[in-house]
Amino acid sequence: MELNNKRPDIGFVWRITDDVLRDTFKKNEIGEVILPFVVVRRIDCILEPVNAKVQAAYNNFYGKVAEDKLDPILRKATGGMKFYNTSRHTLTSLLGDAKNTTINFDNYLNGFSPEVKEILRNFQFDKVIARLHRNGLLYQMIREVATLDFSPERYDNHDMGYVFEELIRISNEQSNETAGEHFTPRDVIRLMSAILFTPDKDKLNKRGIIRTIFDPTCGTGGMVNLGKQFIMDMCDPETRPTIQTFGQELNEQSYAIAKSEALITGEDARNIRLGNSLSNDQFTSNRFHYIMANPPYGVTWKKDQAFVLNESLDPNGRFSAGTPRISDGQLLFLQHMISKMENDGARIGVVTNGSPLFSGGAGSGESNIRKWIIENDWLEAIVALPKDLFYNVGIQTYLWFLTNNKSEERRGKIQLINASDICHPAKKSLGNKRNDILEADVERILNLYLNFEENEYSHIFPNQFFGSYELTVCQPKRDAKGELVLKKGQKVPDKIDTESIKIGTDWKAYFATEVLPHIDPESWVDISKTKVNYEINFSRHFYKHEALRSSAAIAADIRARESHISHLISQLFD
Repeated sequence: MELNNKRPDIGFVWRITDDVLRDTFKKNEIGEVILPFVVVRRIDCILEPVNAKVQAAYNNFYGKVAEDKLDPILRKATGGMKFYNTSRHTLTSLLGDAKNTTINFDNYLNGFSPEVKEILRNFQFDKVIARLHRNGLLYQMIREVATLDFSPERYDNHDMGYVFEELIRISNEQSNETAGEHFTPRDVIRLMSAILFTPDKDKLNKRGIIRTIFDPTCGTGGMVNLGKQFIMDMCDPETRPTIQTFGQELNEQSYAIAKSEALITGEDARNIRLGNSLSNDQFTSNRFHYIMANPPYGVTWKKDQAFVLNESLDPNGRFSAGTPRISDGQLLFLQHMISKMENDGARIGVVTNGSPLFSGGAGSGESNIRKWIIENDWLEAIVALPKDLFYNVGIQTYLWFLTNNKSEERRGKIQLINASDICHPAKKSLGNKRNDILEADVERILNLYLNFEENEYSHIFPNQFFGSYELTVCQPKRDAKGELVLKKGQKVPDKIDTESIKIGTDWKAYFATEVLPHIDPESWVDISKTKVNYEINFSRHFYKHEALRSSAAIAADIRARESHISHLISQLFD
């Protein structure tokens, strides 16, 4: 499938803003109004062909069967949809009775099935409606929204996903969202999906098998939905597997969109759950085949601190490997994802900034987490992405890939791929997004991963390459005569330094030949204070040394410039 970078026409946002909302709602509130109305209109368009059958079934059975038995009857009347509306109204029919708009709209909304009502509650739609009513704008808003054609014939689920994406992007821009509060563009998800799922193509191309995809920071659900679509497109139509998607989201509005999209596309909307993944895990007993996420970075986890620290004391807890600095919870989310890996084999793809690669020194929580990941041989590859790929973020980002079922050739090794220049300028800049990863770029990066070879863009290292020992070197205290000061027959340390050596190095030989000749010959290493450090200094491994120009070349360049300037001056006075 070709990567589709088209953008939907969302001019209706500005039309509705200008005609209805301006001066009543602030810029940063526009998304809160338009998003739930777009969801309602999408559902309204989908249900239009089956409304009559649903109302007939409702009139025939309401009050005659128990409520729990009425629900499946109404679903059946839709032809198998997982939602319905029993009201006699539609958005269009509401326009015929302007005087009773508020009452009729309330009746219309109350006619929805429970799942849709929950979605609207999480949008806090009642507050939006009340505010529109107070300002005499509800009828105008419904009239404008009712003109939008979001029928499946005009917008399939793929296209509708683009509409949601653009609405959220605009909403974020208007709200000046911080760097950690962004969503993932489709080209980045496409690349992640290619590397995550392609190695399992043969395993996935089997009718009858069930595979799960989970996103613990699912936002509006785009990552798991596009991941599922990638698998469907990758597999033969006759042998496609059953893919079930799951997600958890903290933000109520994002959760509402994710749940509505799951409902509309026929997924089990109960698999999208609300809550903080760190302190309120909604999938405590679940394990998944594929886990993909773009957790917030540069965002504090202080409000979860008590819960996380308590669980970190449990050897079987999610955070037992360590806890990072309070200002950045990325490595907590990564530990959470690892805890969700299916024991029979799972793959993880996650977006991070540079901090999880190297922040924290020897013995720190960050280093201990990296040590835990690498020594368990879960880390498979890291890809450095181009800058300016995200709408609200311009910093360097990376894709991490982990698995508990490495191929034979990858065991004990980690591949670093530098894809920072593999992109194309976007035809139109959107926020900070000035670059796109096109289909040709995806194929190029995917091949670097699949070929698993050393070259200009791909380096492969043994796991222990990224580990080092921090040795504590003690120099002895001496008196005025230069004699050793002893305490209970033991040398007393006077000056203490640290020395870093790669894991696998003979530290005694290194100390004797590289350190001791340059310091007091009675110095020693305090082994009890040795710390282990794991870090991945990505840029160092792809640094290209540029030779300095010779002095003769620089002098020649200066003479040429002087000659050029003299020529220009002479022309001025001729």
